[in-house]
Parts: sequence; structure tokens; C-alpha cells
Amino acid sequence: MSDTPPRALFDKVWQAHVVLTRDDGTSLLAIDRHFLHEGSHHAFAQLADKGAGVARPDLTFGVADHYVPTRRGAGQSIDPAIAEMVERLTRNTTKHGITLFGLGDPRQGIVHVVGPEQGLTLPGLTIVCGDSHTSTHGAYGALAFGIGASEVAHVLMTGTLWQKKPKTFRVNVEGALGPGLSAKDIALHIIATIGADGATGHALEYAGSAIRALSMEGRLTLCNLSIESGARCGMIAPDETTFRAIAGRPFAPKGALLDRAIEAWRQLPSDADALFDREITIDASEIAPIVTWGITPEQALPITARVPDPARETDPVRAEAMRNALDYMALTPGTALADVPVSRVFIGSCTNSRIEDLRAAASVLAGRKARVPGLVSPGSSGVKRQAEEEGLDRIFREAGLEWVESGCSMCVGMNGDIGQPGERIASTTNRNFKGRQGTGVRTHLMSPAMVAAAAITGTLADCRPFLAGRAP
Repeated sequence: MSDTPPRALFDKVWQAHVVLTRDDGTSLLAIDRHFLHEGSHHAFAQLADKGAGVARPDLTFGVADHYVPTRRGAGQSIDPAIAEMVERLTRNTTKHGITLFGLGDPRQGIVHVVGPEQGLTLPGLTIVCGDSHTSTHGAYGALAFGIGASEVAHVLMTGTLWQKKPKTFRVNVEGALGPGLSAKDIALHIIATIGADGATGHALEYAGSAIRALSMEGRLTLCNLSIESGARCGMIAPDETTFRAIAGRPFAPKGALLDRAIEAWRQLPSDADALFDREITIDASEIAPIVTWGITPEQALPITARVPDPARETDPVRAEAMRNALDYMALTPGTALADVPVSRVFIGSCTNSRIEDLRAAASVLAGRKARVPGLVSPGSSGVKRQAEEEGLDRIFREAGLEWVESGCSMCVGMNGDIGQPGERIASTTNRNFKGRQGTGVRTHLMSPAMVAAAAITGTLADCRPFLAGRAP
């Protein structure tokens, strides 16, 4: 009988990477994968000031995504400032011998799509990037989290990072989702339940039958949104779904090495008696298609609900937050959410731009016309090629939406893809704070199928009637 106490998935990965721990409890972690995007130029400037090099260029990968224009065909001009940001990443990675998936590379895409797609995201690894949604990679059972510019520089120079160990928080989702629902609905339901700061100081583990039933694309979406509840990271235990997703990827182990890796990965799931600092259980059958009505992901309700009334909120702080949100969003309490008009739609981002997401939106849009303009940006060049092979691009174009290249696009509004002041956008992205998609733009978050439904009706809409009688 082992004397080792039961451990959670997070604890197993954390402990395997601790180099040393200081008296204050802060640990130095070995980092297995370091992803960089255009914003890393601040960290490279620090290296230049110190005359330092990159400790492990073989474990470091650059991806051009945040600033890349999504309209980059013949005759398309690129803003000089944007072009300089992209070129700077090329110069820095070339100088230090770092592999770059840049413009013109058939592997280019959004970093959190490219990592898993290329087989760089693997169970049990520590993964960091100067982007808060690095939590996405936890879907593979990796310990993945975003870091700041000075931390990016530290990892580049040392291959390690000082971190304070977070507490653990398991969210069990049991049962089966209803028709038309997806991981995005699970994520928004969880955030609305525990709050935008409900998991602050914790590492989330998603578990339960509904989580095990998710595809890898769904798991990536769920872990992507972990940061929106305040969590340091989100993780899902690796299983057969994970192993199938890894097999055959370019950078993944192969043959006997993969067999040995899978044998080790099978030891990662939380032990049966593992204890968590906090734990909740959610009934999947109670989750409905969700849309946000406010300016944080926690301000979300089922599409069948009405805009909430701050006058009914007993907590004065929450009531004031609601009034602030409704004022910015130009919404009137009591209005049916399904009656709220939209000006534009967007399908893309590291949250919902994978092939499964595009298929879900296309299932709703096939044979129908959009009443409002919109943009569809696949998560990687690989996803774009696959979608075009399946004819999904034709469905989007025939519906009246614009089909563009891969990149962060309208999620961040720093690459030329933005909404106009006063526009209301139905979006598959992860954040809806004021001005996220452009100055004065009002953003409603939802799943790809829900965005497609909104495109057809010109209002926030329930996707379920549009999927009736169609293949899932």
C-alpha cells in the first residue's frame, strides 16, 4: 500500500516541475513549452539590455496572431504599424533560433489553436505564453497559464518561472447537454454561477460525465474561458479522447515513444480520494443556450430570459454594476433577450474558431441568409484549409458573411478588424468589456451556433429551432 497521499491532477503536474521552493512558499517551476506572439517584443528588449540569450530555443515557439491582418491577399495593403509588429517577431525569433509560425507559413494561426494542432500541447507539460488565455492548453491535462512581459523574459533567459501555488477547485458537470448546446454554454453557465472572480487564486479542474463527453475542441473552449472566472488555469484529465487527438500531430511523440508517453499520461488524472480546496457540481441538463447581456462574461443568462432589473438586486454593489453595464449596452430591464437587435456577427478567436465550431455555425446557416454583416475567421491556416475542403466557406459566403484568413481578428480589435461605435455584435469571443471590439462597441458572447442564429434573425436568438431536423 502506497504512503503517497491522493493527489489532484494539478498537484501531480505542479510537483513534477518544482525545482525548489522558497521559505515564502513560492516555487521555481521548470517550463516545458513557451509560446510567443507579437507582444513579446518587450521581453526581447529586456534580453537585449542584459546581453542575454534564450536558454531553450528548442522549447520556444513563436506564432503571429494578434496583429496579423485577416485580409492579406493580393492587392490588400497592411497598416505599417501592424506590419512592423509582425516583422519584429520575425526578427526576434530568427535572431535567437526560435521556430516561428509566421505569415506565409502554412502552420500559422492563433497560438492557442496552433499549439494543440501541431502536437506541441501535451499532457503533463507546463506551458506559458504572454497571453491570459493560455489556460486553453489545460484541456490536454497540461498546466498552462498566461504570464507578463517580465516573466516572459525570465522564461526566455532561464527556462524557469517563479510561481505561488494556487489552491484547487474542481467543477463537476454531470449528465448530458441538451440539443444545440456546447462547451461555450457550459463555460458561460459556470462563470455566471460562480462569478467573474469566483475562482480567483485557484486552479480549476473540470470533471464529470458531461466533460468526459466533450470533444477536444469543446474541452479547449472550456479551458480557454477559465481565466474569465478569475482562475489561474483550467485543466481536464487526459483520456482516450486526448490521446486520439495527439496521435499523428507533427511535433507529437510517435510509435513506441507515444506508447510510453500514453502510459505515463494515464497516471495523471486525479486520484479517487484526492481533496480539493473547493468543489461544486452542476447538472448539465439545467444548462440552456446562454448569451451575455452586460460587460463581463458573468453577466449572462439563457436566451429565453429577459434583461435583468437592477432594482430587484438587493446587493447595492451588484446593482450598481448592473446599472453601469445596462447603460453601456443600451438595454432596458425587462426586454426579452431574443428581441435585442444585433448589428454584426463575428465567428472566430482562440475560444471558438476550430473546425467543430465552424461546422456548428454552418449547420445553422446552411441554405439561409444573414440579415446582418459578419466575419468568419478560422483559428489557423490548417483549420481554414479543412473548412474549405468541407465546403464550409461556401456556406458562410452564400449566407452573406465574409470568409477571411486566420488570426485573432475581431476578438482584440488591434489588427484592423473592429466594429463601429454603437454597433452591437454577436460574438464567439471570450471578453465583452467596454471597447473590447472597438470604441463604443457592445459585445454579446455566445456559442458559434448562437451567433449563426443571430446572423439569420438580426437579433439575439435561440439556435435550437434552426437546428431542428439537421445533423448535429
